[in-house]
Amino acid sequence: MVIDHLVTPYKLGKPVLTGSGREGDFDSRAVDCPNVFSHNGRYYMTYIGFDGEGYQTGLAVSDDLLRWEKKGAILRRGTHMEWDSVGMAGTAVLTDRDLTGGNRLRKWRGRYWMLYHAYPRKGYEEGSAEIGLAWTEDENLLEWHFHGEPVFSWRDGADWEKGGLYKADFLEHGGLFYLFYNAKDREYGDWTEQTGAAVSDDLIHWRRLSDRPVLPVDRQSWDSRFASDPQVFYDPAEKQWVMFYYGLGDLSACDGVAVSEDLLHWKKFPCPILTTGKEGEIDSLYAHKPYVIAKDGVLYHFYCAVRRAEGGQVRCISVARNRPWEEESGN
Repeated sequence: MVIDHLVTPYKLGKPVLTGSGREGDFDSRAVDCPNVFSHNGRYYMTYIGFDGEGYQTGLAVSDDLLRWEKKGAILRRGTHMEWDSVGMAGTAVLTDRDLTGGNRLRKWRGRYWMLYHAYPRKGYEEGSAEIGLAWTEDENLLEWHFHGEPVFSWRDGADWEKGGLYKADFLEHGGLFYLFYNAKDREYGDWTEQTGAAVSDDLIHWRRLSDRPVLPVDRQSWDSRFASDPQVFYDPAEKQWVMFYYGLGDLSACDGVAVSEDLLHWKKFPCPILTTGKEGEIDSLYAHKPYVIAKDGVLYHFYCAVRRAEGGQVRCISVARNRPWEEESGN
């Protein structure tokens, strides 16, 4: 397995996006789950904000992937149906999936598309979440519309996903849409998270490719509890599919990679490609939830960095890459 070009060991070491700290803001307490893509000559990031009640989705823009300007919340609570009234956590938008292509936003049937998930009760990920679908024709990506009821649910899934659904990713290939989703086996307690796959021809009706995870945990490895938060690309250099994901086990939450020839059968690299930092660093507790984008031949690996703090944790979004930062003037 050739992964040298996928490894991103050079961390920026500081946040590129943080919670506002202002009571009443949708992201007052934390930001999470970066989703980075290019659109109309700029870079965009959707991200999740947490305010103590639930997740909502924000948008930020950048010209260089390092300096980000927040544009506000684009998926808010209370704007749709009962099942997603607590909050909407945007997880992925439909983009081209050439690993070297810069995650270009793309249309299908004249619209841009986003997946989100929602939890049924107020609090931090309270209850079993389901996945919904949103769309926009707004080139500024600020005004979104919603399909209605969930398009994908744990309710008709196998036992390993009965605890609810987390972050999902999707792409189009060969005339079908592929959905890669993260699910847990129980709502509370010592649960396990794994990644499954489904296909659709309309983004609304999905068929699971297997009743088992396509990316399961490995009880004897660093991802013994979680194999979560997939992001999938086609790698033209090696003529194979690549999945970035995060694992949880003895090494805490770190990011890893797996490869496939058919989007169904995946082989993991045995070690994480991004690990936690030293005590006191921004990612001393977790370095996880990857979202990768190529710019000028360099891979930028965005992730959620978590450190301990008095009374809990501090979450922010940071970035690593596969080229030393000293090679770019001004950094």
